[in-house]
Amino acid sequence: MAIIHATDQTFDQEVLKDVVLVDFWAAWCGPCKMLAPILEEVDAEIGNEVKIVKVDVEENPVIAEEYQIMSIPSLLVFKDGELKAKTAGFLPKEDLIDFIRQAE
Repeated sequence: MAIIHATDQTFDQEVLKDVVLVDFWAAWCGPCKMLAPILEEVDAEIGNEVKIVKVDVEENPVIAEEYQIMSIPSLLVFKDGELKAKTAGFLPKEDLIDFIRQAE
């Protein structure tokens, strides 16, 4: 499954169903850049279990404010529309997979 970019307008449609990992990020954020290839690896490894959605906080401030994103990267796991877990900062691949699976 490919990583999807959501906006303020498409967030509900893309996120509030199934198991979804949302990465709130910005282009200028160093840890966000470090996390990007990790997300690609996670998608390749468990993309059949989780949908990965990225939200640029600079371009989509409404949804970032709604979920009280105070630092980036922030990672949220939703299952069937319900927020199950939230963390901020860089996570190595194994820790990120554990974070997703524990939230399910």
